[in-house]
Amino acid sequence: MPESWKSRAVSAAEVVSAIRSNTNIFVHGACATPAPLLEALCLRQDLEDVRLYHLHTSGPAPFAARGREKEFRSVSLFTGGPLRAAVGENRADFVPIFLSDIPGLFLSGSVPLDAAVVQVSPPDRHGMCSLGTSCDAAKAATEMARVVIAEINEQMPRTHGNNVLPFDRIHAFIATDRALFEHHPEPETAVEARIGELVAGLVEDGSTLQMGIGGIPDAVLSRLHHKKDLGIHTEMFSDRIVDLVESGAVTNRLKAVGVGRIVTSFINGTRRLFDFVNDNPLVAFYPCDWTNDTAVIRKNPKVVAINSAIQVDLSGQVCADSIGHRVFSGIGGQMDFIRGAALSKGGKPVIALPSTAAGGKISRLVAQLNPGAGVVTTRGHVHWVVTEFGAVNLHGKSLRERAEMLISIAHPDFRAELRREIASVRYFPAKT
Repeated sequence: MPESWKSRAVSAAEVVSAIRSNTNIFVHGACATPAPLLEALCLRQDLEDVRLYHLHTSGPAPFAARGREKEFRSVSLFTGGPLRAAVGENRADFVPIFLSDIPGLFLSGSVPLDAAVVQVSPPDRHGMCSLGTSCDAAKAATEMARVVIAEINEQMPRTHGNNVLPFDRIHAFIATDRALFEHHPEPETAVEARIGELVAGLVEDGSTLQMGIGGIPDAVLSRLHHKKDLGIHTEMFSDRIVDLVESGAVTNRLKAVGVGRIVTSFINGTRRLFDFVNDNPLVAFYPCDWTNDTAVIRKNPKVVAINSAIQVDLSGQVCADSIGHRVFSGIGGQMDFIRGAALSKGGKPVIALPSTAAGGKISRLVAQLNPGAGVVTTRGHVHWVVTEFGAVNLHGKSLRERAEMLISIAHPDFRAELRREIASVRYFPAKT
């Protein structure tokens, strides 16, 4: 498509004028958050009861500011940092839902969408824009929304896979040339390093990896450069995967699904990562109802799913989305991949977490979860649990055996206390 497409661009105020009161709106998330359009939307003073459905967003969230509750109601399908306070203060809502089920909310009409607000790449010669760094639920949203409005950003990577948006589907758009939101990793801690070593030891040559973002996944990935023929099938990835591709550890040669390609639903990282995926036919983006479908995941060999937790109780219940009643994140794709890995031939579902929190004052392995804590992975689904003190496989173990195994990888300062707390439970008699 010739450069003349830019002549159809209008102001942000004109783009968001298509949004009306009492409507459901989808907002593109992560690095693809269309910040200029959200800012323009929140400059309006004439709206009421606009419900904004989104996964985690990047940058400011002015729609969730105090005093805007009657105008905008944020509905987080996965809660990120900008929305935690608003959800905690009941100025915004949170929906606990598997990532694999989110597109179905829109496709089924369970959540009818009046508009989708997205950020996309410029149209190509075929008249197709790309959803860029986040396909996830955005693909379904753009297909089902009555109106699609967009930020067309010159710096949005053009990515391959099932993530195109026809330019003619866009009702109105702004044209920008701005840097995407970036996520820079924090320096590795000694605890993360040790957990990374232990989890890396579970990864065999030829494994297919799923991992999230953060210190522990990064610590694992940085210790896999000597592995051979690794594959990637994940809901998301960050910069460390680029290192593994460049070292030759990731070839995707032995996968059953997407052979030769990295398969993902979205990415979160730095400009280096954006440059890596830009027009790279070896990276394929798909909607999260496909990437996270256990029937798809299980087809790959030796799936190692690496996920985090806030608390794990001594029966194996995993809390990963809240600190007590306070929502911290969401269910996301943890259960999708924990189950998918368990069904994969030679697969290993892994929950990895530091043994303590609050500077060592609180044990993350507990006799019982905090009141209000959300069980994301049930004790029937959990397999490997890893802390800096060891790795244990709970699958097929009794409640008594699980308690003993988990106490063995708790911080030594808390093991006696955990034994005392669990001693009154009939399946775990006190030791003399």
